Parts: sequence; structure tokens; C-alpha cells
Amino acid sequence: MTRPVSVLFVCLGNICRSPLAEAIFVHQARARGVEGRFRVDSAGLGRWHEGERADPRSIAVGAARGVEVLSVARQIRPPDDFDAFDWLIAMDRANVEGLTRAGAAPERIRLMLSFGPSGVVEVPDPYTGTARDFERVFELLEPACAGLLEWLLDHDERAGTIGE
Repeated sequence: MTRPVSVLFVCLGNICRSPLAEAIFVHQARARGVEGRFRVDSAGLGRWHEGERADPRSIAVGAARGVEVLSVARQIRPPDDFDAFDWLIAMDRANVEGLTRAGAAPERIRLMLSFGPSGVVEVPDPYTGTARDFERVFELLEPACAGLLEWLLDHDERAGTIGE
């Protein structure tokens, strides 16, 4: 049996965007019956919210759509996370820059919305916004997570396993 493909979703504080992306991806993988093919986590570049549950608005927007957001915030752990995860999925360009500065291999970093059809490049940070801002983030992440899942499954089938 091959090892699971590992994916780390990354945003700034790990309470809004990355835990929501993690939850949506897991929900979609489970619905497709392929959850066991992946090891998924999320982390933030900062440690402000370490140990906290996701923002209540992320939890609420997920729950309203049948997606359980269970993540507990943590900060990225270079170089361990960079060695342990095949793919680092950043929510915006600042996250890409932060990961690169921390020593992540640029070829293993992808922008989350590069997998979606929206034409939007970055997932906006809803932290200081309203419930509607969190809904918009969900609306952006849902098709992007589906696109990422398809890309990973296609890549995995063609290449055996990703990252080996």
C-alpha cells in the first residue's frame, strides 16, 4: 500500500481560511470514498491563535453546508512540516511568500484558488469582516477544493504517489 498524499492548507492565523479549506477538502474526499488516500492538516504562519478552535464564523458557515470544521489552530513548523507534507496550499500570495521565506520548496507550494474556476487569485481574509465574508470564502473554497482533489487524484494515478 502506498502512503497517503499529504496536504497542508496554510493561511495567516489558521482560524478562518485554512481550517475551512481543510474541512471542505476532507468532506469532499470522504464523499468520493477516497479520504484514506490523503493526510490533511492546516496551519498558520503566525501563532496568535495556536490551540484555539476555528473562528466561530468558519464553523457556522461550514455547518450550514454540512461541513464539520474541527481544526485546532497551530503554527507551521519548519522544516518538519516541509518534510512531512507533499503539498503546501496557500490561501494568498503573502502566505506563499511567508512559506518560501520559512524555507519551503517553491515547487511544492500552490495557491488554493489556482484549482478553482472563479478567476479570483487569492482567498480574501474574512477575519475582520462579516458573516457574508465567510460565506464568500466558502463559495470560493468549495470549487477550488474540488479542483485540488481532482488534480491530486489524477496526478496520483499517473505518478503512483505524489511527492515520492
